[in-house]
Amino acid sequence: MKFADFPQSVIDENVDYTVKEITNVIKKYGPRESGNENCLAAEKHIKKEMDTYCDETRFESYKMAPKAFLHWTKLVSAAIFLAVTVSAALVFTSVITFFTAQCIVGGVVFVGLFITVMEFLMYKQFMDVFYKKVEGHNLLGVRKPRGEVKRRIIISGHIDAAYEWRHILYGKKVPLMTICMGGTIGGAIISFVLSIVAIIANFVNMGAFGSFMCDYSFYFHFFTALMMVTLFLFVDFKTISPGANDNLTGTYAAACALRMLDMAGVDFENTEVCAMITDGEEAGLRGCKQWAKDHYDEYMNSGVETAILCVDTLTDLEYLNVYNRDMTGTVKHNQKFSQLVMDSAKEAGHDDLKFANVFFGSSDAAAFTQAGITATCLAAMDPSPADYYHNRRDSYDRLVPEAIKTGYEVILSTIFNFDENGLG
Repeated sequence: MKFADFPQSVIDENVDYTVKEITNVIKKYGPRESGNENCLAAEKHIKKEMDTYCDETRFESYKMAPKAFLHWTKLVSAAIFLAVTVSAALVFTSVITFFTAQCIVGGVVFVGLFITVMEFLMYKQFMDVFYKKVEGHNLLGVRKPRGEVKRRIIISGHIDAAYEWRHILYGKKVPLMTICMGGTIGGAIISFVLSIVAIIANFVNMGAFGSFMCDYSFYFHFFTALMMVTLFLFVDFKTISPGANDNLTGTYAAACALRMLDMAGVDFENTEVCAMITDGEEAGLRGCKQWAKDHYDEYMNSGVETAILCVDTLTDLEYLNVYNRDMTGTVKHNQKFSQLVMDSAKEAGHDDLKFANVFFGSSDAAAFTQAGITATCLAAMDPSPADYYHNRRDSYDRLVPEAIKTGYEVILSTIFNFDENGLG
């Protein structure tokens, strides 16, 4: 079957179904923190539905530390703030010298920047050892082909929701996110550089410049300390976003891909179609990292061509793009698969999509690509970011059925083209 032959009535019905189901999940199961009981209850609800149109459904559990990914913001900000203020007090009371104070600030800032790079830029599980572990669950639904499995396409979305980001919640009209995060990261980098220069100036004659750096550069550290207050207040760990758009739209995109095929009576000869619902994306891609580790051999060495399309937020239609670069631009997804999704979008009548870059943060697709598994990302969210991103405004009243429908059409078209040609 070609996408052009697929009944539009099935797509329309699934869009309505998605809106109703997302509303129901939010109302019935409450805040879905990564790895909590609400998250699992919502997954069980979806599994019960998937059992009716999948040949197989199953859970796979793993351990994760949900707060490790972002709680470092409080530790780092507090450490840098104290390093600056306490060392300044000790200098002015003649307990230590400016040189010692610069060493303290430079060292603490360096550690803070290192943790930031490891956790938020590279998504390493660097801080997990210091935090309590909980059990997370990934859910897989499978529609098997009539014959031998030669290809496998997986549509994936994460079900967990994010801790609230205050910068976006209170920055609806003022770009607090840009100002505060830019000031925090930029201030820390500059403070580290100034500390190094001031330390060197104690051993190397730099003339008036060296004297100035030794005597006055410390005052810039006070700006950095002030910005650390905003970082400390950045994440509200007591409030969870409803996660209607980010990412129940992706969750139901995965589930409804199989549901639509079932309703239309589509059975492929050699292509297995799967829906993967991951937990732990908002905890630093923990769920898909574990899945990639556990299933690498199956996806890469079994002779079955496998590709994973991660769907993350179908809301802002003007920003519906194929994200072929990810993890703050450091990860490049499989170009053949990304192009297949792009071509499929055009075939479905949506020729305004572009290749784009997840320039702040990451999607689940990055974890699969890092593991060497073919993947790419489809998303529709204002990257500025959207005013509902990671806060309480992301509820069912902000769903955009037209964006969901367009996303579903692109996904179906991708499935049909992958079945016909694979990545070749």
